Amino acid sequence: MTRLRGRGISAVNYPTGMNLGGDPSQALIHATTTGNFVVTLSSVDLGQGLRTIMTQIAAEVLGVPPESVIIDTADTDTGPHCMGTFASRATHRIGNAIIMAATEARNALLDVAGEELEVAAADLETDGDGRIAVKGVPGKSISVLDAALAAHFKYGRTISGRGIYLKPRSYPDFETGAMDPDSCQAHACTIAEVEVDTETGEVRVLKLTSAYEIGRALNPMMVEQQIVGGSWMGMSHALYETTEPYYPDRAHGPVDFAEYLMPGPADIPQYDAVILERPSASGPFGAKGIGEMTANSPIPAIANAIFDACGVRIDELPITPEKLLRALDAAAVAPRR
Repeated sequence: MTRLRGRGISAVNYPTGMNLGGDPSQALIHATTTGNFVVTLSSVDLGQGLRTIMTQIAAEVLGVPPESVIIDTADTDTGPHCMGTFASRATHRIGNAIIMAATEARNALLDVAGEELEVAAADLETDGDGRIAVKGVPGKSISVLDAALAAHFKYGRTISGRGIYLKPRSYPDFETGAMDPDSCQAHACTIAEVEVDTETGEVRVLKLTSAYEIGRALNPMMVEQQIVGGSWMGMSHALYETTEPYYPDRAHGPVDFAEYLMPGPADIPQYDAVILERPSASGPFGAKGIGEMTANSPIPAIANAIFDACGVRIDELPITPEKLLRALDAAAVAPRR
């Protein structure tokens, strides 16, 4: 009995969005009398940082500080339409909708500022800090707040914008099966290094090294957090998590999270990841979807590393010590060919 080390590799590509009647999402934006901009969505932040990214996109297009943007996710009764937070589509679909809405709102803002400054709207620019100035004449400017107040109380206008992103549905060619089911595809490659104890069947993941091609990282720190969190989820799915450990006999299934196995702090491996940027032509500022993909590639990489370490292939998840020991026993008594 010994501890064996192995290394496995896997590569995946992951589609952004789905072919669901165009898979549309809408965004609405309006300015308040305090110079803030409210972005109304029906898109739910599941903890992946959607609010932060949507704030960044809106602020960038409007030309205002991020602190001036308020994200209102509303609900399905009162908010604009959204297909949902799934398929790693949120940044791509909702980001594009916000760009459209923010562009319309910005044009309305500049129209009012132009009237206040007595110049054409095309001659104005925002500085990103809350002011609108004449191009080349920074001293001639107006604050976003004052422009919003003028719109509301002087001109009787709304500074608002509407946006929707819709990718036309693709129907398959009945002769060839060819179709275009998504907007773009992100890519990942993971190398897993593991240690297998052939006496206990325990598998330790020592290191996960990955490369992710994600279009463009709109928030690099959050991308890194997605990768680390997704790697943990992939490792957990590969080795620990199951709701039916003794299926079809469910009498001994976990009843709470004290019995539901997941990796703890002592099980966390070393992470090393590289972000590759190849901007997507259809993505907001070139971004693709990364969320779900980060949990995909670690799973087969770990399974391949176990095979490399001890020579047995486990094709059912999770790869528990019991399954591994049974496979090792079967391999030991198998006739040689």
